[in-house]
Amino acid sequence: MNDEYRTLKDPSEGLYKEKGSKFIAHAMPVSSLEEVKSNLERIRKIYHDARHHCYAYRIGEEPGELRYNDDGEPSGTAGKPIFGQIQSYDLTNVLIVVVRYFGGIRLGTGGLMQAYKTASKDAIEKGSVVMKTWMNILSIGFKYEQMNDIMNIIKEEDLHPKSQEFDLRCHMVLEIRKGKTEEFLQKISSAGTVEVIVI
Repeated sequence: MNDEYRTLKDPSEGLYKEKGSKFIAHAMPVSSLEEVKSNLERIRKIYHDARHHCYAYRIGEEPGELRYNDDGEPSGTAGKPIFGQIQSYDLTNVLIVVVRYFGGIRLGTGGLMQAYKTASKDAIEKGSVVMKTWMNILSIGFKYEQMNDIMNIIKEEDLHPKSQEFDLRCHMVLEIRKGKTEEFLQKISSAGTVEVIVI
């Protein structure tokens, strides 16, 4: 069932020093663009005196929503090597921000790429990579008479409704792993007409 993905369990930090320059990497799990923005703002505030806050992220299933940013470093020397580490560890729902304090000596493009890559790698390796499952949230509506059949299927599948309302018309919100969704929908359709919306 190919509905699993690799991500970081918790935020982690990496460090790389070269010729007086300090590269502090923050790697963290994220699940939305709002989380990316708020984490970027938080890190920029903490390291407000740093010259560069370069980052890369990937959210969602392959190919996912992705972006990388050099934040004033020469093009391709920061964001791309950071993103390269996200790719090489096959991670998603992850943001890595590398903060640079300039040490007065230029590192050249090769030196910069190496620095951003190594700091990012250090942050990932100090963190804990975990397997998670892509989930679907289903909103299902059905008649009261269908309730027993539907509830039996939900019990069989070991699902736990997030919310439920029982009236003449019943409504329920369920979370189910993506790879099992199709099979579950076929089962509940055998209980009669059911309205299903994937949220």
